[in-house]
Amino acid sequence: MAETREISAARRRWMLLAPALAILVFAASGPLLIVIMYSFLTPGDYGGVIWSFSTDAWFNVVAERDFFDETLSFSDAHWSIFWRSVKLSLMTTAVAFLVGFPTAYFIATRPKATRDIWMLLIIIPFWTNLLIRTFAVMEIIRNEGVVNSVMIGLGIIDEPIQLLFTEFAITLGMFYVYLPLMVLPIYASMERLDFSLVEAAYDLYASRWRVLKRVIFPLVKPGVIAGSILVFVPSLGAYVTPRVLGGGKQLMLGNLIELQFGQGRNWPLGAALSITLLAIVMIALMVYVRSAGREEVSHG
Repeated sequence: MAETREISAARRRWMLLAPALAILVFAASGPLLIVIMYSFLTPGDYGGVIWSFSTDAWFNVVAERDFFDETLSFSDAHWSIFWRSVKLSLMTTAVAFLVGFPTAYFIATRPKATRDIWMLLIIIPFWTNLLIRTFAVMEIIRNEGVVNSVMIGLGIIDEPIQLLFTEFAITLGMFYVYLPLMVLPIYASMERLDFSLVEAAYDLYASRWRVLKRVIFPLVKPGVIAGSILVFVPSLGAYVTPRVLGGGKQLMLGNLIELQFGQGRNWPLGAALSITLLAIVMIALMVYVRSAGREEVSHG
C-alpha cells in the first residue's frame, strides 16, 4: 500500500513538472538544436541556408582554402580573433579581480550599518543600460575626452593619445561593465569569513601578506572562482562593448558571429562559430566545477 502511494506521489510530481520541462526542452534546447543543425548545412547565396548537408562551415572555423590553387591553410583571421577574445577576457578577469578583491574586503570589513550603502554603490551601474555605460567610457577615453583633456591641461602630453578603438579600450570597457560580477560573489564569501582567524594569525606574528595568502584567500577562494567565471564567460561573448569601443577594428567572437549572420551572409559558419563559443564556455564551466569540487573536498 505504501509502495502504491509513493508511486502515485512520484507520478503527480512528474505531471506537475511536465509543463516546466516542456518549456525548457522547447525554449532552451530547441534553438540550440537549430543552431547545431544550421552548422551542417550549405550557406545560401543571399543569406539563409540551403538544405544540403555540408561540413564546410566547421572546416572554415579553423582553416581556409585558397581561392586560386585550392591549397589549405589555417584561417589566420579566425585564429587571431579567437586569441584576442580569450586574451582580452582573461585580462578583464585579472583586472576585475585585482580591483574587486580589495573592494569586497573593504566592504566586508565596514560596520554592518554601512555595508548596504557600499553594496548599493556597486550595484547601481546595473540599473543603467549597457550601451549607455559603454558610451560613458567612450566619452572618457576619446581624443577629446576627460583623460586626454586633463593630461593636455597638465602639460603631460602635447597631443591626444589614441586610447579609443584599441584593445585597451575594450578591456577597460568590459572591466567597468563586469566589475560588479566579481565583487558580489567575493563579498558573499568575505561576509561569511570568521575574522577571528585573521586576528589569530596576527597574534602568531604573521605578516599581512601571509595572512592574506594563508588565511583569507583560501577561505574566500570559491567566491573568487565564481566571480572569475561570471566575468570571463560574458567577456568572451561580448558584442556591444567591443563593437563600440573597438570601432570594428578589434573584432571579438561575438562580433565575428554577428558579421557572419549579417554582412557575411554565411549562416552555417556563424552557427559553427556560435557552437565553438559555447564549447569554450562549457570548458570554462567544467574547470570551475572541478575546482569548486576540489575546494569542497579539501575543506570537507
